[in-house]
Amino acid sequence: MTAPALRRQAAHQIIEAYGYSERRACQLIELNRRTLRRIPPDRDEDLRKRLRELAEERRRFGCPRLYLLLRREGLVVNHKRQSHLRVVQPAPTGPNEQWAMDFVSDSLDSGRRMKVLTIIDLWDRRCPRLEADSSIPGEGVVRVLEQLRQRGECPKHLRSDNGPESTGRALDQWATSAGVRLEFIRPGRPMENGHVESFNGKFREECLNAHAFRSLAEVRDIIEAWRQDYNTARP
Repeated sequence: MTAPALRRQAAHQIIEAYGYSERRACQLIELNRRTLRRIPPDRDEDLRKRLRELAEERRRFGCPRLYLLLRREGLVVNHKRQSHLRVVQPAPTGPNEQWAMDFVSDSLDSGRRMKVLTIIDLWDRRCPRLEADSSIPGEGVVRVLEQLRQRGECPKHLRSDNGPESTGRALDQWATSAGVRLEFIRPGRPMENGHVESFNGKFREECLNAHAFRSLAEVRDIIEAWRQDYNTARP
């Protein structure tokens, strides 16, 4: 153990675990007491600050592209370290503050594939809308969100994955005009949107897996009935 940081950590652990004095702990691991008391400088402060600024300016960029922007500015850093610099999103404090959306795939009896757009409010886990269709591109997502906005339901923040329906121009333009901030989880990290993933599991188990659908019209009727029960009656 030669690094001062490791020695400081070991000394603090000895003091906390065994109640040794600072002097005794330093003697045991041969550490100068001044080194123990010294607060090391934060060498990544400027990097963290600039990364947050870039992430705010380029909300749809992931780590690889942010890393390239940092390199262009001369801030050379191992790209693997960027995952530790993300800001934890605060929890919502009221309804329509943070929504999350995702997609669930299934099929009709005929084998025809379908998708269901799922949307939940992260405040109380209420489901404002379930939209089923054979295909739901970005324009379809915008249509659903705009219908909700027209009836007075619109989030301040909308969280989703990095799928083409979420990162396309249609949703980006709608969010700008509606004053909604889009938040994207990291690729391959579905649990960063864990609440909607949990909702999708309940939706599939209690509704989709419990029915054999003959048409999209039937799907829409059944999932709407389930949504109403989920929001009003289900514990």
